[in-house]
Amino acid sequence: MKVEDFDFYLPEELIAQTPLEERSKSRLMVIDKITGDIKHRVFEDILEDLHEGDCLVLNDTRVLPARLYGVKEETGAKVECLLLKQEEGDEWETLIKPAKRVKVGTVLTFGDGRLKAECVAEKDHGGRMMRFIYDGIFYEVLEELGEMPLPPYIRETLDDRDRYQTVFAKERGSAAAPTAGLHFTEDLLKKIGGKGVHIAFITLHVGLGTFRPVSVESIEEHDMHAEFYQMTEGTARLLNEVKERGGSIITVGTTSTRTLETIASKYDGQFREESGWTDIFIYPGYEFKGIDAMITNFHLPKSTLIMLVSALAGKEHVLHAYETAVKEKYRFFSFGDAMFIK
Repeated sequence: MKVEDFDFYLPEELIAQTPLEERSKSRLMVIDKITGDIKHRVFEDILEDLHEGDCLVLNDTRVLPARLYGVKEETGAKVECLLLKQEEGDEWETLIKPAKRVKVGTVLTFGDGRLKAECVAEKDHGGRMMRFIYDGIFYEVLEELGEMPLPPYIRETLDDRDRYQTVFAKERGSAAAPTAGLHFTEDLLKKIGGKGVHIAFITLHVGLGTFRPVSVESIEEHDMHAEFYQMTEGTARLLNEVKERGGSIITVGTTSTRTLETIASKYDGQFREESGWTDIFIYPGYEFKGIDAMITNFHLPKSTLIMLVSALAGKEHVLHAYETAVKEKYRFFSFGDAMFIK
């Protein structure tokens, strides 16, 4: 299957640069995964498509303000450091720009010395292992000095960094937001719960691999970056009960989908308490074992995300829906509108 099969025309002006003033007022395209039929709604109207006994699965990861701007201690040369993944203790895998300036032993300083980092190993493509040195609590220092690592296609400055967090964000560790969850407000979640819809949480810390373009011609040759996930015993039990009673399991976002499918694939469609790393790559031909429906945003052409969506609703239906979204001027990507595949 060719990457080019998942291309579509997207005018640049449809790439949302800022979030709407009210989260749940974004547009919602509802698509029938069997027929491809489309309905146009407002996101808060999603209540009409959720039913008592269903379960909504949300990713409660919290985005770190992981982009740091500093200087080389020795020369004062400016550098950018993006935290990707915590390894042991205060050692982090990072992405440095410009990487050529940072060798093993190089010390970077941020916030007039409030935070320092020493390079302990070099990795490929600008990656560096950095050991951080600081006083106090690391995450508090990071909150003070770091900036939100907005996707590369967003060029506007974000005035309120909480708008790149879901209202249910809890577990620190993500390099990017699970953006389908940005449409929910606390009030909407209460209404959903009041309708008898179960709400469950999983954690998947989104890595920058989510923005990495597919550079091979055949999608079967693409390697996904591994991301850390976790499902509690309580969530696993709830999901199994919903399935047994005939309710629909509806994931919010591709991250929740990948987590549930990773676990369900191991246990014959059942769920268990588990944590680990997943590099599952879902594209057309994949048979879903854990989920019934999905809420997601509109994704980049030729991305692994549109491939996952196409696996659930069919490539022809999805590309037609995307053509419709362009025609109807839906907003795309992280701060854009949403699609409900049911």
